[in-house]
This record gives sequence, C-alpha cells and structure tokens, in this order.
Amino acid sequence: MSAAVRDAMAVSAPRSSGARGVRFVPRVAAGTVFGALIVLVATVAAWPIYRSGSFLLLVAVATAVAAVVATLAWLRRWNGWLVAGTLAALLLVLGVPLAVPSRLGAPEQLLRGLGELASGLVLGWKDLITVDLPVGSYRNLLVPALVVFLVGTCAVLLLAWRQDRAAYSAVPVALGMTSFGLFFGRTTVSAPVRIGPVVLYAPVETAIGVVALAASLLWLAWRTHDERVHALQRAAASSGVRVSRRPSRADRRRTALGAGMLAVALALAVGIVPFAARGAEREVLRSAVGPDIDLSAEVSPLAQYRSLYAEGRNDEVLFTVEPVTGPLPERIRVATLDAYDGEVFRSGGAGAADAGRFVRVPSSLDAGEGDPIAARVEIDGWDGIWMPTIGRLENVDFAGDRASSLDDRFYYNAAAWAGVQTAGGGLQEGDRYVVRGVEPEPADLARLEAPGGELEGAAAPDSLRAWMDEHVSGAGGAALDGLVSLLRERGYLSHGLAEGDGVPSWASAIPDYTFQPSASGHSLARVDTMFSRLLERESDPRAAASGNYVAAVGDDEQFAVAVALMARELGFPSRVVLGARLSAVEPGLAACDEGVCRAQDLSAWTEVQSTAGEWVAVDVTPQYEQSPSLEVTEQRDPENVTEVRPESVEEVVPPDSAQEDSASDRPAEEDGALDLAWLWPALRTSGIVLLVLGLALGPFLIVLGVKSGRRRRRRRAPTPAARISGAWDEYVDAAVDAGRDAPRTLTRTELAASFATPSGTGLARDADRAVFSHATVADDEARHYWDAVDAERRGLRRERGVWRGLLATVSLRSLLRLPASEPGARTRTAERGRRRAEPARPMP
Repeated sequence: MSAAVRDAMAVSAPRSSGARGVRFVPRVAAGTVFGALIVLVATVAAWPIYRSGSFLLLVAVATAVAAVVATLAWLRRWNGWLVAGTLAALLLVLGVPLAVPSRLGAPEQLLRGLGELASGLVLGWKDLITVDLPVGSYRNLLVPALVVFLVGTCAVLLLAWRQDRAAYSAVPVALGMTSFGLFFGRTTVSAPVRIGPVVLYAPVETAIGVVALAASLLWLAWRTHDERVHALQRAAASSGVRVSRRPSRADRRRTALGAGMLAVALALAVGIVPFAARGAEREVLRSAVGPDIDLSAEVSPLAQYRSLYAEGRNDEVLFTVEPVTGPLPERIRVATLDAYDGEVFRSGGAGAADAGRFVRVPSSLDAGEGDPIAARVEIDGWDGIWMPTIGRLENVDFAGDRASSLDDRFYYNAAAWAGVQTAGGGLQEGDRYVVRGVEPEPADLARLEAPGGELEGAAAPDSLRAWMDEHVSGAGGAALDGLVSLLRERGYLSHGLAEGDGVPSWASAIPDYTFQPSASGHSLARVDTMFSRLLERESDPRAAASGNYVAAVGDDEQFAVAVALMARELGFPSRVVLGARLSAVEPGLAACDEGVCRAQDLSAWTEVQSTAGEWVAVDVTPQYEQSPSLEVTEQRDPENVTEVRPESVEEVVPPDSAQEDSASDRPAEEDGALDLAWLWPALRTSGIVLLVLGLALGPFLIVLGVKSGRRRRRRRAPTPAARISGAWDEYVDAAVDAGRDAPRTLTRTELAASFATPSGTGLARDADRAVFSHATVADDEARHYWDAVDAERRGLRRERGVWRGLLATVSLRSLLRLPASEPGARTRTAERGRRRAEPARPMP
C-alpha cells in the first residue's frame, strides 16, 4: 500500500464530537451515500469479469468490513499506519474464504490458499487480463476484486469524511474503483437498446460512466456548498454580522449554470460519444496485453505427421483415453489447423478461415448444445504443446505433480475446439487430466449447403481444379462428398519412402499390403503432383482397360490438404484436424484399441463448415486394397528433375532458410550449442522477487528519500542563519515523528520546553538569536548547531525502543506539517487595510 493511500486514510474525528459522544455530521452522511453509490456502480462494472455468486458475496462482505474499519478509524482518530495494518490483516484473514474459495478445507489446502493469495496480490492483476471472461472464482483471480472493494471502499469513506481539502481525493479513488471493471473487462460493449426512434449504443457502459460522473460531481458540488456555508457562519460569528440563509440571485444563477453544464455533459456522454464510437473495437487492458498466444510460428503438427511412422516409433503409446461417464466419444482432437500459405497448414496465421484465439480458460466454458461427454487422458509418449481434447470443451481438471502449472498454462481456442499446453515446453509423460465437453449432433455431408463468399488462403493448383471440373456432380455438400469418395478410391495409402532393405514396420502391419513409396510434405507442389498423376492415369487407355485408376500415392497429410482445397473451391470454409479415432468409423480406418492411442493410430481429417456454422468431419484416408498400376509408375521421370546450368553463371546470394515443409522421419541430432534454458526462469523468478520487495518496501523507501532530500536542502541553505533555521525545523520534525505535538502557535522556547529534550532549550535560544538578531552568524556556528540537532534526533529516535524508532523514521507526520517560509520579514496587509511588518516565518 503506497504512502499516498495511507496518507489519505489518516483522518481525525471532529474534536467537537467529544471522546464518547457521537452526533450527526452532514458531511459524514453525504460521504456515506456517495461511497455506497460508488460501490454499487463499481459492482455493476466488474460483473462481466466474474459473473458468479462468489463475486457478489465478496463485494457484500468486503464493503461491510471496510465500512466498519472506516467508522472505527474516524471515531478513534486512527492514523494511516494503523488503518493500513488493519486492512492488511483483514486481507490475510478474509483472503482465502472470499478470494480463493477453492482452497477452503484441509490445513495444507489453506496454506496453499495463502500462497495463492500472496501471489494474487502481485500477479493477479496480470493474470486477470490473460484469462478469457468470465473468470468466476477461478484460482486467485478474485484477489484484485477483494483489494478494490475492501481497500477502495475504506479509502473513499475516510477521504469523503475528512474536514479539510484532502476530502476531494475521494473522487479519483472512486473513479478508480469504477474503472477496475471497465479496464479489466471485455473487449466488446453491450448491445444497443432502441427506445422508440432513439438508439442507445453501449447502454451499460454509458450508464456506468454517467452515474459515476454524476455522483462525483454532485458530491463535489455539495461539499463546496457546505464549506462555503460553514465559512460564512464562522465569519458571521466572529464579526457579528447576520448572514442570510436564503440563496441570493448570484447563488441561483451559479446553481443554474452548474446544472446546465452537467446536463450538457451528460447529453454528450449519453448521445454523441457512444454514437461516434459505435462499431469500433473497445480498447481495454486485455486488448493491449492480450490473453491469446500466437501459434503461427510453431512447427505445424501436420508437417510432423510422417515422423509418427518412423522405424521404432509407430507402435509407441502416445496417450490413453478412458471414459469417465458413458462411452468414449468418436474422436479425440489434438490440433486444428486453419491457415494454409501454400507450403504448410498451420494454426491461426494470416488468411485463416477461422481466426479464433487461444486464450487462458477460466473455471468453465459455455460448450453449447450437444451430448455431454467426459474422458480421462493420461500422457505417455506424446510431447509438445498440442493437447488432446474431446468435442467442444466445457472444463479441464488437471491432476498429478504438475497440476498447478498445467492449469496456469493451458490455452484453448473455442472456435477451433483445440487446446495447447505451454507449461515446461508442453505435455510430458505422466501428465493426466479429466476433460469434459459436449459432442454436437453429427451432420450429413451430402446435405450441407456451402456458405460461399470469398475465402482467403492459397489458391488451389490448376491440376486439382481440372480434376474437379472433370468429375464434379451436383453442388454443395453432395458435390464435395462425391469428389472425396472418388479421390479416396483412386488414392493409395503410403506413409513414407523405402528405408534400407525390407518393408517398413508400418507396412508389415497392414494385411496383404503392397508397399508403394511416397514423399512427405503437403505443399501446393506436392498436391499438384498427386492430381497431375491422376489426370495422366485417367487419360491412359490401359487404365480404362484394366479398370485401375489408382495413381495418387500418399497418406492423410496430403489427402486432408487436398480435400480442404477442394472444399474451398466449392465455397466451404475448411480446416485440417490432427487426432485419433476412438472407435472405427468405417473399415480400413485406423482407430485406438480400447482407448490406447499409438503413433500409428493418429490420423488427419478435414472439417468443412456449413451455412449454419457447424463443422462436419470428412475422413480422407485413401484405400490400400488396390495398388497403383506398375505400367505407369515405372515409366515416370524422377521426382526431382535436374536443371541444366546456363552458359553464363552469376553468383546468387542464397535466400534465408525457410521453415521446413515437413519433419524428417529420423529424429534430429541434438544441437551442441550452449543451453541457456535456465536463464529465463532464473530471471523471471528474480524479477518477481524484486517486484514483491519493491511493492513491500517501496513506500518506506519513498518516505526515507523525501526526508533525506529535505534534510539535505536545509543543511545546504545559502546562509548560516538559514541553515540554523532549517536545523531547528529538522529538530521539530524529529520530535513530531517521535509522537510529540508541535502547535504552530507556540514559540521556539515553549516548544523546546514541551519536548523536554536535553539540549532543546539551548537550540531554541540559538535559533531565535540567528533568526531575529542582526548579528552575523558564522559557518562554524551553523555546523555545530547541526551536530547538536543530529544528536537530539538520535536521542528522540532511541528513547522509545528500536521498533518505535523505526516507525518514527518512516512516519508521515512531519511531512504533513505546513511548510515554513524563509527567515526575514515582509509586509502584509492587515485586516483594517494598514500595512505593518511581521515575521514571514511563523513560529512552529
């Protein structure tokens, strides 16, 4: 808590109220109404962030407790440090039940809750803008709300109840409480409301701003009027002149002018500003920081698909799926790829068909309609950031040693139905979790209608378009269904090139399989090669004679991309999904055996979107019963054509290396570069520790720095007399910080007598002589005077013990005293208009 907030909380009860008697004070009543209205507006503003009963309970309890603390502080005249300590203790006591309710239970859970409460005070503000809304009671994200409504409410009340001009600081604090919900809230505004011919844009946000602004202006106007009335009453009491209680014509004119200005400001706020900002993206904190992560730079899992069939890995268990309630779903998704640049299918790049974002997930999501499903997933050999999920996600419960870290670093894309895990570089063996969601009702591809419109992405090769033009029949989903069936019939399954002698292990696992090599990659050139071979084979008379039109050799990597391009040609938004089938959809397709998913069980399929917005899975795996005709394949030219070097050769600078189109079948050798992976965690931990220390010790360091600068300025005054005067001020400030009162009506000698320090009387006498006498003061006298003051300061600091001495060192009492002017005299105008000379520097 900063020194400014503690200063704002340091209030005193009116001395006229007495030690025990409490009477009605209008400013206290007005400040209470103002604080209650601000709490109500701040609650409405922050509701979209949480949308849970836990948040409403927190607001009710925190506001009530803050009001009790403020009342006690006002009645008993607590200083700022005592109020700050009380609020800190209440944060510790109420933090876990109100802000971390998930940790209520066993003692070890309470200890973890206290740790999360402490981290939430520092990091909860950042985490709040990196989690998708609403967050509910997720982890420790209620901690910022507890700080706002406990500390903020107490500060607003104590400031509004003050009698001096510091009361006006209640308005910035109140607006800060309201801004919490607006700045940390959603990036969209509420839907417009039509009232007859008038349309109100962003009605909720506009109402919040208008009510907060109007409440602040009305309270400020009332405080100004109240101060003016009291000033007139004091003047009347001292002069004996009767003051009329009826408002004058000037008062009525001033009131009308203020009301008109307020009405114009509200009209502009309600009508013009929302209308001018309609349709614009709302800029809040999460817009700048962003809870999303960018996966466009990650290696595409589709490019690594062939590595799953490398020798020795195809039979490796990647993960296991077990049902929690009911049967297993039909498929489990690993990655959804919606952006194709002509080389690689990735997630979330430019031109993506579905520009969804991966965001941190709160306690639960709205999964929509569908059959509820739940499964337990345990990771074995699968690694990387892509996380197996089922259907449309509702929530995930992580277990194991890394549960807390996995929970913090899980991101989900609701539009793509895909999740990623970034804790420690991704999933590891032994990680486990329970995922719940819904599985939408499957739709028939042949009955879908194409949304149409212009679709972004790489254009399909001419060979694919020519093949489609030759075989397309019908329109929409029926045309796509026919083309996909024909492509799968005339394609042949192959997961790689021949490696050494013998048949690859993946090929030996397929009964009656004739091995055919195929290159990896899914670029436009690779797809063009497939369809060029299909067109060539279909034009060969021997194909018609034998009835064998099989020519496109590849696997799900190439065929999923080909079907996605065909779908886009027909007007369907499309994407590629990497995952596994948990049950056999049709004979010949790979599926996990009893939930145990091995490397060779992973598949890729295409999903197309209908006009209703639903995504429909399209299986693309080619057949392997009929092998391509060797008559054609033996006569083909080599895959990589040799280019003839021209006669004139010019040196060409090679371009920057691009990302590999596909992963190698063999694992890459370890790089021998220096491993600096430890550096970032160490720097991050050190930064957090320094941040916590800075927040904890920063206010104290600021107070010490201000006092040190003040002492240095006094010690370096231009004249010896000014240096002695500054030393006396330093002595008085030290006594005030030590708990002594220093009324400014007392002389130096009287102050020294009330302080009762060993050298106080001598210091007062020397200071009066230096200030008021016309004798010249030597530099040595000023230096010796400062030495005596330093000795007195040390004595004042030590007389009440070590701890009270430390509190006196960081006390704010001396900083709140009115500044003294320079020694000398100046002329002032007396009350009756005569000019007289009086000391410019009043007695402390």
